[in-house]
Amino acid sequence: MIEITMPRLSDTMTEGAIAMWHKQPGDRVEVGDILVEIETDKATMEYEAYDAGTLSKQLVPEGEQVAIGAAIALLDDGKPTAEADPMPAVSASAAAVPGVDVSAVPVPAAAPALKAAPVTDAAAPAGQADDTSAEGQRLFASPLVRKLAREHHLDLSQVHGTGPGGRIIRADTDRLLVQEADAVAAPAGAVVTAPVGEQGASVATGNDKRDSEGVPLSSMRRIIARRLGESARTIPHFYVTATADAENLVLLRTDLNAQLVAAGRPKVSVNDLLIRASALALREHPLVNASYIDDASGEMLVHHRINVGVAVAGTVGLVVPVIEDADQKTVSQLGTEAKALVALANAKKLTPAQMSGGTFTISNLGMFGVDQFTAIINPPEGAILAVGGMAREAVVVGEEILPRHRMRYTLSADHRIIDGALAAQFLQTLTRLIENPWTILA
Repeated sequence: MIEITMPRLSDTMTEGAIAMWHKQPGDRVEVGDILVEIETDKATMEYEAYDAGTLSKQLVPEGEQVAIGAAIALLDDGKPTAEADPMPAVSASAAAVPGVDVSAVPVPAAAPALKAAPVTDAAAPAGQADDTSAEGQRLFASPLVRKLAREHHLDLSQVHGTGPGGRIIRADTDRLLVQEADAVAAPAGAVVTAPVGEQGASVATGNDKRDSEGVPLSSMRRIIARRLGESARTIPHFYVTATADAENLVLLRTDLNAQLVAAGRPKVSVNDLLIRASALALREHPLVNASYIDDASGEMLVHHRINVGVAVAGTVGLVVPVIEDADQKTVSQLGTEAKALVALANAKKLTPAQMSGGTFTISNLGMFGVDQFTAIINPPEGAILAVGGMAREAVVVGEEILPRHRMRYTLSADHRIIDGALAAQFLQTLTRLIENPWTILA
């Protein structure tokens, strides 16, 4: 009997929902057959069987969410159960013995039944293995997890490891860290709201006069809350704002689109031009195109490829598809690729590969009439550009006051690897490109 478990399908995924079962109990399953559609925080994806057999039981119904590594079905491959699980389980009483390091207890990996992306602990220091040995035993917890456990007094016996071989990785500790933060932050006498139940109702204790209703959060919204909350708490953000005279940019785009339409080609947007301009600015300032590793590492990552993420407020929530090698593509190519990614985002059909590998992100709210704003960095990137709207303003040009298009943008930067002067130089280059837009096309 093979236990089919919920796989990790992206670096941000902590749980998944069963969207649709393609096989029912009693159905024959061949290698490569579609077993189930799984909804993650980013996309709904079909998954195939690794092994042949008969689907014995569905353990999770359609629509229900479970954590990574949790069993979702049983596949009868005709082999005795003892062969499928030859390693004895660790008893709960052993885990409770004082002084025993639960993270050092070997945990058997569940037999793979789904084709899933390889699992890595992105938070671990580069070049450092996830497990070591101590007195002949393997430590099934990453170095970062052991450090967090010491600093925050985490009980790792409560953690289900989702890394290779059952190893506990950084994402597995989020629940305990949130509980600790809530316990520290909750003031005496505060109203405590019970978790939202299956029917979406919540019960509040104390004198709550708000007439509130609990609305379940989608899997994507919960991941957004966790990742951006962690980014805001752990990354020392600082912000630098610049303003560009975009009159020439507007004129260039108008002329360019007239020629593209005449040639039967799609138009380009201001955002397409900004993606290209940002990519060129990153080429001039490679230290902005970088990532911080962690406090224990003596180096940072400077990326040679410029992969620009484009924040998309889709119908299912915020996603960031990535345009690879943006500095090597024309504005028309960037526009075509960006439109295709936005369409996939709205249909929730983006793949994990299309949302990974970003080195810098652009978030544009100008189309909503926003003048300027600050954005939260998308880890593990080192910076994000928040673009406001474009409006005509009275500007002094020589001895005259003329109406000209102006736009503002703010760079949020990780102060651990980017200093103020570097951020200012990057914006200075970006402003030069915007005000001389023919250099963007060159």
